[in-house]
Amino acid sequence: MNDQTRSTARAGGRSARRAARSAALPDHLRPIRPGMSGGALNLLSQQDMERIHAAALDALERIGLADAPQSGIDYLVGAGCILGEDKRIRFPRALVEDTLARANRSVTLYSRDGKTDLELAGTRVHYGTAGAAVHMVDVDGREYRDSTVQDLHDASRICERLDNIHFVQRPMVCRDISDNFEMDMNTIYACCSGTYKHVGVSFTDPSYVAPAIEMLHMIAGGEANWRERPFVSNSNCFVVPPMKFATESCLVMEECIKHGMPVLLLSAGMAGATAPSTVAGAIVQAVAECLAGLVYVNAVKPGAPAIFGTWPFGLDLRTGAMTGGSGEQALLTAGCAQMHRFYDLPGGAAAGIADSKLPDMQAGWEQMCSNVMAGLSGLNMVYEAAGMHASLLGFCHESLILSDDLIGQALRCVRGIEVTDETLAVDQIAEVCLGGSGHYLGTDQTLGRMQVDYVYPTLGDRTSPKEWVEKDKPDLIAKAVARKEAILAERSAARFDPVTDAAIRAKFNIHLAP
Repeated sequence: MNDQTRSTARAGGRSARRAARSAALPDHLRPIRPGMSGGALNLLSQQDMERIHAAALDALERIGLADAPQSGIDYLVGAGCILGEDKRIRFPRALVEDTLARANRSVTLYSRDGKTDLELAGTRVHYGTAGAAVHMVDVDGREYRDSTVQDLHDASRICERLDNIHFVQRPMVCRDISDNFEMDMNTIYACCSGTYKHVGVSFTDPSYVAPAIEMLHMIAGGEANWRERPFVSNSNCFVVPPMKFATESCLVMEECIKHGMPVLLLSAGMAGATAPSTVAGAIVQAVAECLAGLVYVNAVKPGAPAIFGTWPFGLDLRTGAMTGGSGEQALLTAGCAQMHRFYDLPGGAAAGIADSKLPDMQAGWEQMCSNVMAGLSGLNMVYEAAGMHASLLGFCHESLILSDDLIGQALRCVRGIEVTDETLAVDQIAEVCLGGSGHYLGTDQTLGRMQVDYVYPTLGDRTSPKEWVEKDKPDLIAKAVARKEAILAERSAARFDPVTDAAIRAKFNIHLAP
């Protein structure tokens, strides 16, 4: 073989390898993917979890919950709860234990196209959005403005294109729609027309559930299709901590259950304000409230799909400000995830929140700390994991895009360390050291595993200072802005077909332009 032939062969080999590396891997070979198993982090001992469980049962039996609607009282008393003279509903231990024994151990949250269904079971981990931000973060002007239905739709469209955002629970409210009914209907439209991924929404009034279900039947192609694969769930703050039912939300929950919509039982106490200030005490109250919710759901319809949503938040006790980006928040979420595993229930909690007002270094450490701990703890649904700033008051499209990289690294931590004969690599070490090149760069083993073992950031910069200068010192936020604009320049792949869209618009006042 002459020099030219050898050169061509080498170039062709490199090109072929580069082409192979750039091709999409099948799901089972991807280094990270939705539903990987966490659970390596155990902050609570078995005895700790048993004590938290016993304390929650004691709280339910001795204190109980107030303010249930009459229908809820009827369901719960019929299931075996006790209505006291003080109008508080108390939960006998045996009833709670029996409910736990019968509860679902797995819930599937469906996507609209069937390609990104989420199985919530064991320690399978999924990251996504959530929240009710009232502002959008303008990274160019470093300002906050009211969030709109277009912002929500754009967030949904962006999430559809981000591999590490696995579900889209409404992250902001549509401040440009003053009528609550129209806001709820437009929230469903804006989210579902932007993504095929599973969507989570809330309702401000029980009477809004039925028309929302009518819209979802239209999107699904009929009630039977909807009930077979409900691709929207209800995020339901069914309690007002401490230990009170949220009357209207409970009525919403009852309606959603009847229409086959999965329910997230969301208890969101503030440690030091509406929940005990200690991490353990806040977890006890959240667990107790969600156990009450689990009894409630199964009293309405045994086996109805429900997510155990313990969401206690941290508080800065000096100022009363929420501390979603604190170490205490990370501990609260990780501890709750362990309690979900203790009960073997599908569960969710909050992580990835930044108290920082902009996607800066503070936001990075705040978002990564709790996102990693949540994943390592085996949390099924990591809500509010991307884009949330100012302690949930602000949402940022650019931060959402950057969070895709951040969550990718968090998922690599969740995947952990595989120890096999191949990964121990003794034969490879011998080959390199005993008469070999003395390094592992370019070996078949290194090239063969570089895609399946390593996660590479889409926007994160790993160039040398020299290369960085040669590339005109690219800015991370500017790259996120450019990617946002590229995504939003294309029409939504999840948009409804013209006939369905026209029918929805004829029935509902949709504020987004066709």
